[in-house]
Amino acid sequence: MKVLVTGAAGFIGSTTAHKLLDSGCEVVGIDNLNDYYDVTLKQARLDRLTHRHGFTFARVDVADRAAMADMFAHEKPDRIIHLAAQAGVRYSLENPYAYIDANVTGFLNILENARHHGCEHLVFASTSSVYGAHTKMPFSVHDGVDHPVSLYAATKKSNELMAHTYAHLFGIPCTGLRFFTVYGPWGRPDMALFLFTRKILAGEPIDVFNCGHHTRDFTYVDDIVEGVVRTLHRPATPNPDWRGDDPDPATSSAPYRIYNIGSNNPIKLTRYIEVLEETLGIPAKMNYLPMQPGDVADTFADVTDLIDDMGFKPQTPIETGVANFVAWYKRYYNCPEVAHNVR
Repeated sequence: MKVLVTGAAGFIGSTTAHKLLDSGCEVVGIDNLNDYYDVTLKQARLDRLTHRHGFTFARVDVADRAAMADMFAHEKPDRIIHLAAQAGVRYSLENPYAYIDANVTGFLNILENARHHGCEHLVFASTSSVYGAHTKMPFSVHDGVDHPVSLYAATKKSNELMAHTYAHLFGIPCTGLRFFTVYGPWGRPDMALFLFTRKILAGEPIDVFNCGHHTRDFTYVDDIVEGVVRTLHRPATPNPDWRGDDPDPATSSAPYRIYNIGSNNPIKLTRYIEVLEETLGIPAKMNYLPMQPGDVADTFADVTDLIDDMGFKPQTPIETGVANFVAWYKRYYNCPEVAHNVR
C-alpha cells in the first residue's frame, strides 16, 4: 500500500511515517518546511526518514493547488493521512490568514485530489479544540461542536464539514481524528512540555496560564499514531442506522466517521509540571498568568467508539511519556545525563 503522509516533517507526521514503514507500507511524505518553528528540528525529523527503504519525500505546500495536482498525478497514493496544518491556538490570534491558507485551502486541495485519483480512504487530523465552549465531560463525538473559541478550532471544524460533503457527494471514505494534547519525543517547541523543559533547564521561570488550573487529556505521541494507523486500515463506512431527523454528528449515511484519540484521563497542569520537575530533578519557577484568549479550561476525551471499533485505547502514563520526552530532549540538545534507551 502506498500512503501519502502530509506534514511528514512534523511531530506526529514523522512518527506516523516511521510506524507505516515498520509495517511494510510505502510512504510518500510531503511538507513545506515552513518557519513557524525551528526548521532544523523539522529537517532532523526528516533526516531520520529519508534513509529508510520505502520512503520518498517532496517539498510541497498543501495550499499550492498546481503542485498538489502534480504530486498526486505522479505518486498516485492509495490512501492519505493528512496531518499538515497550521497549528496552535494562540498563534491564530496573530496570523489568522495562515490558518485559512493551510487548513482550509490546503484541505480542499487534499479533497479534490482524493476525488480525482480514487483515494481508498482519507484520514485527517482534527482537534479537541473543536469542543470549544463545551463543559459537558467527557467530550463525546456524538455531541455537536458548533461553538469554537479560536480560529484554529473553527478551521478544523470546517475540515470535518468539508470531508463529510465529499464523502456524501463522491463516496470518498473520510475519517476525522480529534487529537487531545499530544506530547512526546520530537515534539513541537511551541508546546508546553517543550517550553517548560527548556526554561527549567535554563533556570528561567515558566509561564503557567490560568494559574495552573487547566486540566488536559495529555496523550502520548505513540498512542496517537497507533490510533491513526489502526484507523487507516479500517475505511469509514455508512452508518445504516443514521437518521436525518436525529442526526449523529460522528457518523453518517455517507462513508464518514469521527473519533476522539485521547488518554481518557485528564491531568491537572500543576501535576504535569510536578512530573516534569521530578523527572528533571529541578524545581520550576512559576510565572502564574490568567487564561489566554482561545484557550479552554478542561479537556477530557470519551474514547468509547475508538475502543469499540479499533480495539484500542491510549494507555501511556504521563510519568513514562514525560520521562521519554526528557531523555530525547537531553540527547537531542546534548544535555548531560543522556538516556540511551529512547528511539
